[in-house]
Amino acid sequence: MGFLDKLLGRTTPVKPDLDQLFGVPSAALTLEASAGFRPTGLGSVAFRAAEGGAFASTEREVQALLDADDGPPVERSQDPYGYTWLLVRHDPGDVAGLVTDLHAVNTTLEGQGFGPQLLCSIVGFADDRGRRLALVYLYKRGAFYPFAPSGPERRDNALELQVRGLLTDDLRVEQDLSRWFPVWGAPGL
Repeated sequence: MGFLDKLLGRTTPVKPDLDQLFGVPSAALTLEASAGFRPTGLGSVAFRAAEGGAFASTEREVQALLDADDGPPVERSQDPYGYTWLLVRHDPGDVAGLVTDLHAVNTTLEGQGFGPQLLCSIVGFADDRGRRLALVYLYKRGAFYPFAPSGPERRDNALELQVRGLLTDDLRVEQDLSRWFPVWGAPGL
């Protein structure tokens, strides 16, 4: 970053750090102990599919990698915004395995040069009252934020702020609340 960038208030973008995903198992313990939220065993990765044979080959490689672990097949879907979602299922007690699969998807896409197409990864949680919660990892920000839907197109902001406070020692949490975008209907939530 040069002098002119500093003078004009420009900042250097945060580099993605996919190893941050490995903090989720610790965060899951914190969420269960402090707020009663347990992992659902569902997680997903969202990315914008690119045109061409190289991306199609990489996507098939990711699908084969995830399907090879003898679990249920990975579910692929597309949202109204044009993002492709890969939903991964694990036993709810195997958060580490789920995170490993999500990390594998992200690193495979990034390693093949498709990092700019990555949007986010989600790990789902629920409590005894039926409330849902997602820890959302924003690839381009290298940080997490909580998303707690409370109805159609409504979110529980108080719960999200409570979870942010609980997880500051476990995860890098996005500080800019305007970047906590809703992920309505995301697979895994």
